Amino acid sequence: MNLIVRLLARLRPPGQEEDPRDLGPELAAWEGWARRSQEMAETSTLTMTRRLPRLIGQVGRLGWRASRRDLVITVAFNAVAGVFTAFGLLATTRVLTALFAAGPTPDRVRAAVPALALVGGTITVRASLTLLAQWSQARLRPQVERIVEQRLYATTTAIDLARFDDSDHQDALHRAQVRGLQSATSMVDNTVDLGTAAIGVAAAGGALGILHPVLLPLLMLTALPEAWAAVRSARLGYRAQLSLIAVRRRSWILSDLMTGRRHAAEVRSFTVRPYLLRQYGILADHVRRVLVRVARSRTLTQAYGDVLRGLATAALYATLGVLLWRGMMPLAVAGTAVLAIRAGQQSLLNLVHALNRTYEDGLYFSDYLAYVEMAEESTTRKPLAGPSEPGAVTGGGAGADAVAVRPLRDFRQITVDGVTFTYPSGDEPALRDVSVRLRRGQVVALVGENGSGKTTLAKIISGLYAPERGRIRWDGTVVSGLDPEIVRRNIAVVAQDHTHWPMTAADNIAMGDDLADPLIRDRMRAAAADSGADEVIGTLPHSFDTLLDKRFDGGQELSGGQWQRLAAARGFYRDAPLLVCDEPTAALDARAEHRMFEQIRVHAQGHGRTVLLITHRLASVRRADYIYVLKDGRVIEEGDHGALMAVGGLYAELYDLQASAYRPTADLDLAE
Repeated sequence: MNLIVRLLARLRPPGQEEDPRDLGPELAAWEGWARRSQEMAETSTLTMTRRLPRLIGQVGRLGWRASRRDLVITVAFNAVAGVFTAFGLLATTRVLTALFAAGPTPDRVRAAVPALALVGGTITVRASLTLLAQWSQARLRPQVERIVEQRLYATTTAIDLARFDDSDHQDALHRAQVRGLQSATSMVDNTVDLGTAAIGVAAAGGALGILHPVLLPLLMLTALPEAWAAVRSARLGYRAQLSLIAVRRRSWILSDLMTGRRHAAEVRSFTVRPYLLRQYGILADHVRRVLVRVARSRTLTQAYGDVLRGLATAALYATLGVLLWRGMMPLAVAGTAVLAIRAGQQSLLNLVHALNRTYEDGLYFSDYLAYVEMAEESTTRKPLAGPSEPGAVTGGGAGADAVAVRPLRDFRQITVDGVTFTYPSGDEPALRDVSVRLRRGQVVALVGENGSGKTTLAKIISGLYAPERGRIRWDGTVVSGLDPEIVRRNIAVVAQDHTHWPMTAADNIAMGDDLADPLIRDRMRAAAADSGADEVIGTLPHSFDTLLDKRFDGGQELSGGQWQRLAAARGFYRDAPLLVCDEPTAALDARAEHRMFEQIRVHAQGHGRTVLLITHRLASVRRADYIYVLKDGRVIEEGDHGALMAVGGLYAELYDLQASAYRPTADLDLAE
């Protein structure tokens, strides 16, 4: 965090010269958004205008998918209401002509009554149509919101796990989730408002053109300054948001640290409250300075637009006065023209403001679309498989996946050949040319110091990461060409950093399976018994139906060891031939740890499952059938416990270090 403080002291608001690379590695992601901000700064108003039809088309397709009926009603009724607007303006001419005619006033009023009734009826019909259109638009909005949220979360839950280790991806996801989702529903409203305002302008402009053709271009001229100001204002706001994206994401991280239950104990134990508030204040002050400067620029832009619009409006009314003075327009027609000008200007203002909102929200909506399209492409595109072998399945397609299901479940050996992997944000490979074998029914252990690559290798075998080089085979099936879901369905994982799911204890084990099925509940209870989670669940007020989250009424919280038993029950419950256990006993006491390792062996021998075990507890590793020792992303030793102890390498050194803590003092003295 101290690095963030130093970096923030050097941040400047948009418009001031600074190379984003000078900000250092902590804000490296900002460089990409700064480049995009510069691209936006060089985008002309004409280019922006050309982009609008595409944005409106995307919103239209989204609305059509959400509810065709509501979209059609909204568009059609607004269009018809616009026609009635023009009709009402022209009917007003008849009213004014009758009132301004020669003769007694009562006679003129009686002559104007039919036209007045027509104007009143037109207003009533127009208001009714507008109200129905607004009702359909209100119905359309939540349906669109559901679709865009569903699409985003469908991609975030399917995209490659490695993407979450990439800061650029995190920024793109953040922008799509925060502003992108909000802008989707706003775009529906803005597009409808844009269409409604355009129809209003067309209605008023059409009426004005009929009254006198020269007034129409002058009316349109009054909108140009406002349009310029609106587009420029939108561009300024978007550039500011781009420059702040990395800072805002850090602000939200700090906010989570200060408000989340998970961090509350350490915030208090280490008296870190003043420090967090100070860091948050630095970020908040920077955001405030940027937004204040942008607000000033946008206000000045709007002021320039208002002045120019005032001059254009004065020219319009001056022209109308000249036409009236020269006798080129009757007084009644001039009165109607004034009404048409006012209605047209109001519609033009609405049009420009809708244009502003549509374009500004459209920029964020484009970010959302860009992210989901990228994510969908990456999840549907399958990597090419390695070289074919007799009987291997190496191609994608539903048929290949279906063929692969049987051999994956009945495999005899999983082979990892020459796997190399580098994290997106890493400079050096986490794994280098690693090869291992897992035979059916064996317990295979991965051993090594922190950072040696054990968990990374386990995630690659589990189908969570795709290797850069090398291949993984389940017997003769090269899995790189298969749908990753096929591989993952055949693997159960007891993760080191397991999730505390805010669901019932039963849901935490069954993970979405139908708990109304008696067979499912029997399997769930058996898994809980195998892991020792049944003892934990027995203490809960509603047994398996207890909600495990204190944020909800009646919810319960578990200790670290209790959660670990529940996570192990998840792994035991899953009907999969490969069980991956990554530090499955880190939070358990000695008795529970011994029982857990015994159950792991039972699952390997009695259930015919292969177990990949990662643990620092080498006393339990000694009973593994085969052991791989990793260091700096490479396999440096392999064999069973006896063979590795005889070699006297890293495994023997680590084992002796742990064993020495349990030797009698006399034995230690003799050893010295």
